[in-house]
Amino acid sequence: MNQTMFLPVFSFLFLLIFPGCSPQEPSTQEETAQNSAPFFGPEWAKNANIYEVNIRQYTPEGTFAAFEKHLPRLKAMGVEVLWFMPIYPISEKKRKGSLGSYYAIANYRTVNPNFGSKAEFISLVEKIHDMDMRVLLDWVPNHTGWDHPWIEQHPEWYTRDEEGNIVDPVNPETGLSEGWTDVADLDYDNPALRQAMIEEMRHWLDTAGIDGFRVDVAYKVPLDFWQTCIPRLRSLHPELFMLAEAEVPELRNAGLFNMSYAWSFHHLMNNIAQGEAKVSDIDEWLARNRRLFKKGYNMQFITNHDENSWNGTVKERLGAAAEAMAVLAFTFNGMPLLYSGQEAGLDKPLKFFEKDTIEWGNYEKVDFYETLLDLKKRNHALWNGAAGGPAVKIKTDNDEDIYAFYREKAGHKIIVVLNLSNEIQDVALRSDACVGEYTNVFVNSTITVTPNMTLNLNPWDFVVWSNK
Repeated sequence: MNQTMFLPVFSFLFLLIFPGCSPQEPSTQEETAQNSAPFFGPEWAKNANIYEVNIRQYTPEGTFAAFEKHLPRLKAMGVEVLWFMPIYPISEKKRKGSLGSYYAIANYRTVNPNFGSKAEFISLVEKIHDMDMRVLLDWVPNHTGWDHPWIEQHPEWYTRDEEGNIVDPVNPETGLSEGWTDVADLDYDNPALRQAMIEEMRHWLDTAGIDGFRVDVAYKVPLDFWQTCIPRLRSLHPELFMLAEAEVPELRNAGLFNMSYAWSFHHLMNNIAQGEAKVSDIDEWLARNRRLFKKGYNMQFITNHDENSWNGTVKERLGAAAEAMAVLAFTFNGMPLLYSGQEAGLDKPLKFFEKDTIEWGNYEKVDFYETLLDLKKRNHALWNGAAGGPAVKIKTDNDEDIYAFYREKAGHKIIVVLNLSNEIQDVALRSDACVGEYTNVFVNSTITVTPNMTLNLNPWDFVVWSNK
């Protein structure tokens, strides 16, 4: 992003200051409800962000001890929640590649010896907590690896075909294998399995003191299991935080998962960057999301381990739009996610079944993400779910290429204007813009926003203005 081009724009602005925001249209019922609803989740999650840790690829050693050296850097950048990809031993039977998938688990209660010992992981959790950060463990309840003891001890806990053979997960829409041939599908029709799975999750809460779970393919596990499991765990650990790899309203609306993936918004950002979707589709997405989800909040991201390894790097998918889309993800609607290496401009797909160390270089994106994380922390308008303010569209004279919105909460305000096109755009903000004095957070300059102000934006450029 070329920030210097904004400075001449502000020289013509009138030095008039108007209190508050004056939207052209009244707030929707959904916006009103969000402002009055209680926050769903532990208090620490109100303005938190989340960072995905890929232990195998994080350092040349690929160990807990080696990762620990990065904690001061991550803390300084503003990271608050560390989600660890599965740390458990990986099955050798039907393994893919030489090291296998993290998600083909051989034992839920121990750790991958390549990463270190269980004691070392528990010590790492303690150090993270001492730095006032939180820990989520990646949990894989839908399937196990083929070496898991349950295969021999409890074959009735697995899905079987007509001949009685345990099978890998099947796509319910096609009836065909998902292609996850290195794992065996668990059968939640079995009550004993359900009880065992709850106890396995409780083990890590009790022994390691983790703060919650990111649940792999949570949508494949029956809802009524979560209706039993999560309340039981929360009765023992009231601040339990649950993240669903799913975009299923019932998982949040029932007061079960605090947060779920905003996969559809991620795909929309990709499509806009590639010229395959319209800017106005953002409004449609937001309206649909508000209709469907009544509790909790979205996890917003431009990359994660799946996207990076299977669907392309940030550069490949977003190109010149990468920073604009990151700003949108971090300021729009939900809790932002960073993936390992994103702060270093990671520009290679990490191998999933092999060792493939991240190339850290000079951490070229640290200042960019530190600015966004700091803004998220201090400006209440950007806080998560009902703790923050709803995104309200600001009309412009060019809504085909420009997306502008504001958020407001408890006197805290933010304005974001993005040029989501590959051409220079002159844009006039209409009278629904918030007016008053703000700081341009990426250049640390003060401006006065006036009704119908105009500005000039380079391709895929943006401004973020905050009054706090």
